[in-house]
Amino acid sequence: VQLQASGGGLVQTGGSPRLSCAASGRTFSNYVMGWIRQAPGKEREFVAGISWRGSSTYYADSVKSRFTISRDNAKNTVYLQMNSLKPEDTSVYYCAATSTLQWTISEYNYWGQGTLVTVSS
Repeated sequence: VQLQASGGGLVQTGGSPRLSCAASGRTFSNYVMGWIRQAPGKEREFVAGISWRGSSTYYADSVKSRFTISRDNAKNTVYLQMNSLKPEDTSVYYCAATSTLQWTISEYNYWGQGTLVTVSS
């Protein structure tokens, strides 16, 4: 499956951008989807995940109650709604896919190219 993330950019503290990730090539609903971020000089962090039909979700403690992951299988797209952004949310955000219900970065074997979100203070 090919993944294309979009929606990043420069955002002010407290902003609410929405990232999108469009999938193509294979049946989107066969994949568990995740958003993973990497800030400059830091390790990757699994931010949010969603099961095949959206019945199960996962959030890292750092984004819980601020971010919401969702998917539209008819549009082959997964979203990450980000609210109340903080400067520490500045990262490259990647969407990724796996066939199994896992919230571990190493289990995700299909990755998009990443979209940079910069939060200004």
